[in-house]
Amino acid sequence: MDLDDFEALRDRHPAWKLLRASSAPLVLSFLGLHFVEENEGPTPASRLIDALDDHLYAVRQRDPDAYPRQPQAYLDDWADPARGWLRKFYPVDSDEVHYDAMPALEKAYRWVEGLQQRSFVGTESRLHTLIELLRQIVHGSEADPETRIVELERRRAAIDDEIAAVRDGRAELLDETAVRDRYQLFSSTARELLSDFREVEENFRGLDRSARERIAGWDGSKGALLDELVTSRTDIAASDQGRSFQAFYEFLLSGARQAELAELVVAVQGMPAVRADRRLRFVHHDWADAAERTQQTVRNLTEQLRRFLEDRAWLENRRVLDLVRSVEQAALRVRSDPPELALTIDVPGLTVELPFERPLYSPQPETRVDSLIAPEEESIADYDALFAQRFIDTARLADNIRAIVPPRSTAELAEVLELYPVEEGVAEILGYLSLTGDEFEVELHDDEETTIDYTDAVGTARRARLPRATVTRR
Repeated sequence: MDLDDFEALRDRHPAWKLLRASSAPLVLSFLGLHFVEENEGPTPASRLIDALDDHLYAVRQRDPDAYPRQPQAYLDDWADPARGWLRKFYPVDSDEVHYDAMPALEKAYRWVEGLQQRSFVGTESRLHTLIELLRQIVHGSEADPETRIVELERRRAAIDDEIAAVRDGRAELLDETAVRDRYQLFSSTARELLSDFREVEENFRGLDRSARERIAGWDGSKGALLDELVTSRTDIAASDQGRSFQAFYEFLLSGARQAELAELVVAVQGMPAVRADRRLRFVHHDWADAAERTQQTVRNLTEQLRRFLEDRAWLENRRVLDLVRSVEQAALRVRSDPPELALTIDVPGLTVELPFERPLYSPQPETRVDSLIAPEEESIADYDALFAQRFIDTARLADNIRAIVPPRSTAELAEVLELYPVEEGVAEILGYLSLTGDEFEVELHDDEETTIDYTDAVGTARRARLPRATVTRR
């Protein structure tokens, strides 16, 4: 950057204008606390005016002549587009004006905050972070499989040595200085990440603003405008910034990673060596809120495209209705004196139809319709099979088992049938097998076979083969 670049930044950049303003202490102390330290998003005007009124009251307790203007006047001044410190707008679902901080405010606040003298400046953790980043860059972009395998084996050997040291009691613990050094790096990085979200949101909002400007002044075809808008949005999503934001947002959507992050933050802030910053206790929730506001800006762009399509379709329908109405009005004007219209059709010749070319009348045979259905012949039902059904009394079978098998004992089904022979044939054997329930358990052993001899109802000797069955009484 040369001298002209610095002069241009001094005259145009909102952050530099804020640092040069006479009301900079008030702006940074109030807006910095509300939007940066407390990470508040878009705030209704009534709520922000009340908060600024309380802040001015506390300031005027020390100096009655300090900042004599009303809170609303200060907010309107800070939200002036020429200043660029606050954004004044109406949300989609609200009729009250809202205020939101611009990235320039957060940049100025972070710069002034960095001017304070720090009692402890850590450098070791930053060095380790830089070295680890270089390792990720070099080894993460290495295309040679052998080289990557060598690096992974080296890291595995280092992890094995560390595990062995822990088991032998030789593990090196971080001292209090190293813990404070790393916590300071975590704190600064976490806050810088919130600032980055606000800047990413402003970039997306700039895309939304440019899209609205093109929609308002577009007089070409709808397809050409949609192609330009979709291409612009695709370019933003495919850029390095868009891909990085999407990867971070997907990380925030992971419940397991959020739980791990919350546990780590609680564990670190509970260490005696750390001077815990209470604002970082729920920093992952602040990240999620900031990311959601950024995603909301993208959704607003999509909603604007939808409204554009609906408005254009309404305009096209309106144009068709206007044309129809103009035709109707023209017809009404000439109703009393219609214009003379003539229509001439050239006929190439006369058609000739001979009388005998028409077919003679031929009577159709009479069709008889019989819708009655002939009755079926009566048949005498045979009820012998119905009355020949035999009923198996399972209660009697259960009493037979209770009489032979004591409680919590097991017996062979063949032994039960020797004492109580089969009377009802195979159905009675199946009745025994179906007694499985709360009191009995019948188990079939497929590796062995049992033969049961019995006499059926007509006196014929029968034999049944089935897997060996045991009956257990619970």
